[in-house]
Formats: sequence, structure tokens, C-alpha cells
Amino acid sequence: MLGLALAFFIVAIIAAVFGFGGIAAGAATIAKVLFFIFLILFLLSLIFGVVRRGAPRV
Repeated sequence: MLGLALAFFIVAIIAAVFGFGGIAAGAATIAKVLFFIFLILFLLSLIFGVVRRGAPRV
């Protein structure tokens, strides 16, 4: 998912350089949404990994 966000970000940069404002804005928005979805899923997996592991046993 992070790869898709990066791909849309690159498309947005290239479209902005060539003057396609609408396409650049759309690709940037998609990249931003995918990045935040990735970030939320990463944090959830991090939290559930810590919870699942439990307290260290002595």
C-alpha cells in the first residue's frame, strides 16, 4: 500500500511539472489517502502485536 501511495505521489509530481493541474491534484489526494490508511494499519498492527505478545515472563 505504501508503494501505491509512492506511485501516485510520483505521478502527481510528474503531472504538476507538465502542467496538468487537475490530474496532479487528484493523484496527490489519492496518495495522501493511501498513505494515511497505511499509517493507521501500521499503528494498529504494532499495537496488536504488543498486546498479543503479552507481558514478559520471568
